[in-house]
Amino acid sequence: MKYIYALFLLTLVSACTQDFEAINTNPNAPAEVQPNLLLRQVIYDYGDEMAYEGFVAGNLLGQYFTAIDFNLFDRHSLTEPQFGGNPWPTLYRNLRDNEIMLQQARTKPTLAVYEGPALILKAYLTAALTDIYGDVPYREALQGVTGKVTPAYDQQEDIYLGENGILANLEKGIEVLSSYNGTAALVGDILFNGDLNAWIKFAQSLRIKSLLRIAGRVDVKVELQAIYDAGNYISNNAENAVFDFAAAQPNNFRMANLRSGDFNLFILSATAEEILTDLSDPRLAKFYRTTANDPASFQGFLNGPDASQTSISVADYSLTGRIFREEPGALQANFLTAWETLFFLAEAAERGLITADAKTLYEEAVALAFAYWNTTLPADYLTMGNAAYGQNGQDEIEQIITQKWIANILNGYEGWIDYRRTGFPKLKTIAASLNNDLIPVKMPYPADEAALNNANFNAATASNGNSVNIKVWWDAN
Repeated sequence: MKYIYALFLLTLVSACTQDFEAINTNPNAPAEVQPNLLLRQVIYDYGDEMAYEGFVAGNLLGQYFTAIDFNLFDRHSLTEPQFGGNPWPTLYRNLRDNEIMLQQARTKPTLAVYEGPALILKAYLTAALTDIYGDVPYREALQGVTGKVTPAYDQQEDIYLGENGILANLEKGIEVLSSYNGTAALVGDILFNGDLNAWIKFAQSLRIKSLLRIAGRVDVKVELQAIYDAGNYISNNAENAVFDFAAAQPNNFRMANLRSGDFNLFILSATAEEILTDLSDPRLAKFYRTTANDPASFQGFLNGPDASQTSISVADYSLTGRIFREEPGALQANFLTAWETLFFLAEAAERGLITADAKTLYEEAVALAFAYWNTTLPADYLTMGNAAYGQNGQDEIEQIITQKWIANILNGYEGWIDYRRTGFPKLKTIAASLNNDLIPVKMPYPADEAALNNANFNAATASNGNSVNIKVWWDAN
């Protein structure tokens, strides 16, 4: 009898424990996020967050807009972000989610199609991070699950050039996509709708961009020429790495949801007014409004006013354009475009880094940029005025960078980065600087780093005190 009872208990225990994990797993609450959801999330969250950041902070640094109140950031006190000015958590959050997707793709053969896009996105996000901040945690970052929560800072040179760095990941991403022979579709791709060849073109354009970034430090001629000769990069607006914002919530451009009083803090900067007016550029009316007091005129204001000492009537100045608030469905979250790629190539040709016709590339890029912003290119824009390439005493590099700066108005950090790299366009000394009349050349690390990663933060800032005036490695200007 005892034997039978023991056997019964053994059978009962076996029955209760067999397939325990499967029985006790809630199918509606999976323990692992699927890569198609991660891909969609990374693309959307980065595009949404950085379009907002670019508008409220990047566009102040790049002097597209002026903030007339709550504007310590516009006065270059960058440790005091207000409406924006701290893209660090956005970048690391999306790098973390992308890393999860990358590891899933590498460990599960059925998910291998995600490896190439994940590598390309890792390079893209990392470049955005280091271009804004300089040296950042990279190789030891994103390892919280292993207990590594205080990562060391890597030097920017190694982040770009080292093993598993930006350029290596782009090349590996292209290699993985080119050799992929599986049948699984790339689901969740809101950039290219699963087109793997489009991802390869995106990566090749990113290689062009990255190589131009570091061209002041490294000889990039051979690599750039090879990419240009192959011609497999984004070259028309139908191939752009973008996604459309919706006309209404929840997926519209976030600035459209602000109270009018907050939106109206941003007005045309004196820098942008001068540049667009000198070019007789019709995009002035696309990006800004005429003044309320004079519907026939545009009026800008010098960046960085001391609001406590300056009386400003909004009606006297040009607010930002209808496209950013009343017509946000016409906007796109912009990762990389044909016009940006061709401007990079035009610059490379003008600097002698590739053998190509700089003027032709420049003019093609300008035409694509006007088309992107749905603005008619005036018939004589490229032949008669200050946009005519190399004419009227114009500096060709300045023309290339200035035209790219104009078109990048929704990617304001890019305009500021190009200024740091080239000195163009010529930004102005701001009205009431809190940075000794110096235009910052990097962002400061956020306060959380000093609190949560203190030893590594102190090591990274020992020589410069977290200064915004110390150039990053690639900045040889």
